[in-house]
Amino acid sequence: MGCGNFFFTILVTFSVALITYNIIISANSPLQQDLPGPSRSSSSSSSSISVDPIIKMPTDRSRGKSASSKRLFHTAVTASDSVYNTWQTRIMYYWFKKFQNEPGSEMGGFTRILHSGKPDKYMDEIPTFVAQPLPAGMDRGYIVLNRPWAFVQWLQQANIKEDYILMSEPDHIIVKPIPNLARDGLGSAFPFFYIEPKKYETILRKYYPEDKGPITNIDPIGNSPVIVGKEALKKIAPTWMNVSLAMKKDPETDKAFGWVLEMYAYATASALHGVGNILYKDFMLQPPWDTEIGKKFIIHYTYGCDYNMKGELTYGKIGEWRFDKRSYDNAAPPKNLPLPPPGVPESVVTLVKMVNEATANIPNWGS
Repeated sequence: MGCGNFFFTILVTFSVALITYNIIISANSPLQQDLPGPSRSSSSSSSSISVDPIIKMPTDRSRGKSASSKRLFHTAVTASDSVYNTWQTRIMYYWFKKFQNEPGSEMGGFTRILHSGKPDKYMDEIPTFVAQPLPAGMDRGYIVLNRPWAFVQWLQQANIKEDYILMSEPDHIIVKPIPNLARDGLGSAFPFFYIEPKKYETILRKYYPEDKGPITNIDPIGNSPVIVGKEALKKIAPTWMNVSLAMKKDPETDKAFGWVLEMYAYATASALHGVGNILYKDFMLQPPWDTEIGKKFIIHYTYGCDYNMKGELTYGKIGEWRFDKRSYDNAAPPKNLPLPPPGVPESVVTLVKMVNEATANIPNWGS
């Protein structure tokens, strides 16, 4: 056991040292000017891609492909062993299985990356890789820092058959089969309106020096949902971890980015390795603000949904009817949750119906 702990400490120390190396070797050359627009990769193969300016997808995606040309991706979800994370992951995996082999799907395998450091009772229900958490105190109270470290371990140790990875989260519900949205050296990611690299250029230059290129090379994304090549992610993940730790250690950066710090760290790490991303707005929807399912693939239920009995949104005030994942911190939601009143948008109704179907069919729900 002592030998194992010693090896683990050495591995963490080595990984943390990489960010220092990355920064030291970067010279301070003048900022290169470039036009704003879709993400760019440093590879020549991606520079000539034709991109649809509305959905930020290569225009040839709509031409279709044969079953023999499927490019499978592996879905990976990082989670703790908390009740809160666990019930969400069980629901997420239920819907993954429902759509995995449907027409249009390029969904391969699935792994819950459990960063508690020990197995739990759901190992037989959900394919799981047990990762070690960061050493005590290293996350500085920001538990999300365990996510990049867990990915580093998984990518180093697991036998992943697929050539692409979808990084997802427990509070994602898949609503239709997902194709591989990444191509030609580019990842595919959902753009978040609150990730603003240009606004924070002065801070980000601490981690993305001017000689790396314009700050617009850093995409307005987090690490999830993202579909990216496995080999690219193997390079990105250690840098993502190191940048996350360096950002958290810096008071100015920590104050500026707050709870989205790790998202900025992933976007920065991706840019440092020259991996651009197709910004795909239809990747997911977020109720209650997004009201229709449309062409979206994932429901992300990060926000609470509060309504009065007239079907009117009462956001910021607990509604007569509500669904908020935070209501179930210490116990899984019960079966057969009441449906929203008439007038509530399709996205919220679909969310509750899908939660109810999952809880009705998952064995030993609530145990």
